[in-house]
Amino acid sequence: MKRIITMLAIVCLQFPCWGQAGASIPKSNLKILYVGGSTDYNKSDTAEHTRQVQERMASFENMLKKYFNSVTVIHANDYVQELSNHYHVTVMDGTPKPISPRMTETDASGRVSKYIPAKYLTEDFDRPMLFIGELGEVMGRNIGLKTDWYCLCLSSNAHSWRAEHPIFRTPFDVRLNAQKEATPKDAFHYAYFSDTPVPDSVMMWKVQTKDYITDPDFRVGMVARPWGFKDSPDAEYISGGTNSKTLDAVAIGRHGNFLHWGFVASPAHMTQEGQTVLANAIVYISTFDGRGVIARKYESRIATRQWLKELKYYAARETYEIELKQDQEFEKIQLEAQKNALIKKENGETLTRRDSSALNYRPSAPISMQDFLKRHQRVFYELVGNDPDAYAKFYDDNYDYFYGFGFYHLEIDEDVKSLGIPNYDKQILDEAIKLWESNKDPAKAKRILTRYTLVDFATAKEWRHWYNTYKNQIFFTEAGGWLFLINSQEPEVNNYHAKEVRQAMSAIQPEDTNDLNPVNVATGIVNKGNGVKEVVVKIKIHPGYHIYALVSEEDPYIAAAINIDLPEDYYFTGAWKEPSFRSFNNSGTTIYEDEIVFRREIMGSGAKEIKCTIVYQCCDNHTCFPPENKVYTVKIQ
Repeated sequence: MKRIITMLAIVCLQFPCWGQAGASIPKSNLKILYVGGSTDYNKSDTAEHTRQVQERMASFENMLKKYFNSVTVIHANDYVQELSNHYHVTVMDGTPKPISPRMTETDASGRVSKYIPAKYLTEDFDRPMLFIGELGEVMGRNIGLKTDWYCLCLSSNAHSWRAEHPIFRTPFDVRLNAQKEATPKDAFHYAYFSDTPVPDSVMMWKVQTKDYITDPDFRVGMVARPWGFKDSPDAEYISGGTNSKTLDAVAIGRHGNFLHWGFVASPAHMTQEGQTVLANAIVYISTFDGRGVIARKYESRIATRQWLKELKYYAARETYEIELKQDQEFEKIQLEAQKNALIKKENGETLTRRDSSALNYRPSAPISMQDFLKRHQRVFYELVGNDPDAYAKFYDDNYDYFYGFGFYHLEIDEDVKSLGIPNYDKQILDEAIKLWESNKDPAKAKRILTRYTLVDFATAKEWRHWYNTYKNQIFFTEAGGWLFLINSQEPEVNNYHAKEVRQAMSAIQPEDTNDLNPVNVATGIVNKGNGVKEVVVKIKIHPGYHIYALVSEEDPYIAAAINIDLPEDYYFTGAWKEPSFRSFNNSGTTIYEDEIVFRREIMGSGAKEIKCTIVYQCCDNHTCFPPENKVYTVKIQ
């Protein structure tokens, strides 16, 4: 008998065993860290907010302990990412203190050119984590997660779920009480995104018993953008939910080691099946330990080819006529409201805000088809013109050659189009390398290869070696930056920041030189990520001239030297990275020629200025210029 009990104890340590709390729920031995700090209701009162946070944390703790033997509960203020190393899964339900705050970058005129979200996790974080509600956006934006904010408009019901997915089947038994419900009305507004007609009804099951529709102060859930969500092997759509956008908006989905659970109710306001599916989702994401993100979506509003459907829709005469009719109906309603408001005003009645607004309404002239096309087609209007029937053909004919970047921006890649190969087909890489190998058009080849990959090589031979090494692992992602990436978890194989650094480096360009000005200098700052910046000094030297690297005691020349005065709150993190040189004479003096680059890493915070002093002497084979001592100002954004 003792042997049987001992064996049972061993089994229970390795596999889920039956709980002792009365309910027949097989418990998992996964160690769960729950990080709280959110509430079910939106209340501004501090004391009430604190009470609700405590209630919600207690609710999650009770629910999690029904499914897991080991549950630790902390407040988000006490979370640091190293804590996750001690648990199988971290459930994030509160916003922790950021590693670095939200920042902005400005252009030359001082205007904000880029917002940099606050950072809560480092990009190499690969521990399993489940986000509740909008936490996938808050904590995921900085590290390029696809769990971005499409709409804070998710309510109670799940629909369009993948019934075969593990979270609806195992390890805990799920019995969904699904039934047909009317399709959310907003789905019809975005019907042009769907390849099939939007149905009048869809199967749904209730995840939570309360939402912002039934209880106005209740928290609102979040759906992520569906476009490009599934275009990389590290991500998967799992379920949609009732929201104000498209039917395929992501209510539940996975990206790398992160799982987005867009529903926001605490277990106190969840159905039993909702709790069980959530528990299964926690178990499921635990299996992705160490399998981090590959495709990074740094720009949440990056255009994908799905946007062409919207462009085609808004080029159609039928759409134009629908909008005209809607505008006419709106005008009729506003004029009636204005008439009633005037009567109330004349009678001395108190006007509501809506009444006052109606008094200010002025009908506008109906929009012309031409202006309608200009409004919706943007840059393509200049290419296609006033014929609405020409747009569908234009978009279809060029479908394979569109290239996207920035905020919903698409353009045609003429380099790719000239080869007649879709830019999402890895054959385009092979063909570009062939162009280089045959010396037919190396410039075009280099443009294509560097535009659609994260790597850069100096020779066709190196490109061929890279392509042959990884061609069976290559995939194309639009959401991840219109790039061919490698399906690999190896560090540095897919290095987004290396490309950003190359682009920033190439933007630092000295002016052209001549015999009167044989040396020109350009300085700048390159952001290398993780708080590290690099001061870059590029020196261009005119052909036939040189400056000195190391000067022997026997020679009278002046060696090149760079001195940097760092502002307060900044410090160096390493020595200078200096360029190569060549021998000048037998005494040991060496020289720099052509273009050289000096780099040095710094860290710090704040928009400041660096004073950079550069000393050098330039000579050719016959004469020398006087030594130069120049000061440059480098701005840190």
